[in-house]
Amino acid sequence: MSDLFVKICGLRTERDVDVAVAAGADAVGFVFAVSPRTVDTDTARRLALRVPEHVLTVGVFRGQHLAEVERLTGESGIRAVQLHGDEGPEYYETLRAPGRTLIRATATAAGQAPRCGELGEDLLLLDAPDPGSGKPWNWASPDFTAPTGRWLLAGGLHPGNVQRAVSATGAWGVDVSSGVEAERGVKSPELIRAFIEAARA
Repeated sequence: MSDLFVKICGLRTERDVDVAVAAGADAVGFVFAVSPRTVDTDTARRLALRVPEHVLTVGVFRGQHLAEVERLTGESGIRAVQLHGDEGPEYYETLRAPGRTLIRATATAAGQAPRCGELGEDLLLLDAPDPGSGKPWNWASPDFTAPTGRWLLAGGLHPGNVQRAVSATGAWGVDVSSGVEAERGVKSPELIRAFIEAARA
């Protein structure tokens, strides 16, 4: 089994969290941005308390004020912050705290190769232009240049293509949400297990 980092995002129920953890996820994500998968702080805190220390709990934010990100992070007790918009370096500087992991999510663009750490983040997440839609992007294109540093591949991944995606890109990790859903916003335990097994095969 490989040591590929696997994040399962958009979790909203105890069952989702328990299945992801039991299947071997390295991180679980809770969405605070506007989405069919949005959770409130009470739900995120309750779910995060179920997660063992070795699994990272991640809050996903997009285009929200820094003060709101700080408040929701503190109230929910999550241990990582993923910024999925055009947040500047001041966000990363302010949110930096002992034991907290900062993730910068950015969309892919032809001819561009972002570098992990450019804004102060610990991890980089490279996503499709339409995050959360489940629409894949052409990571197999000869024009694709992999980022440097520790980075996660996201966007249109599912159990049937994750192994090929990792082989093609050399990603350090993968992130999935819609690709493990039975319907939009509703996770499938079977698909979560299948995705993690396929990613690590």
